Amino acid sequence: MPKPPRVRKLTREEGERVDIHRFPNFSVTGSITGMRNKYYGHEALLVRCGSYIYNVSSEPEIYHSAI
Repeated sequence: MPKPPRVRKLTREEGERVDIHRFPNFSVTGSITGMRNKYYGHEALLVRCGSYIYNVSSEPEIYHSAI
């Protein structure tokens, strides 16, 4: 199985600019692997911003512009 995409990071300012809070999210204390397996799928594009990890698969340009 191919390796899933990495989790990228956004600053809080970048997150506010793209209105990151409208995407599904979970706490950084949660399991990334578990969320991919159970809910999002292995190819989900995940971005960490502040204390949450967001699934931005519906707008991949956010993931690709992140650090």
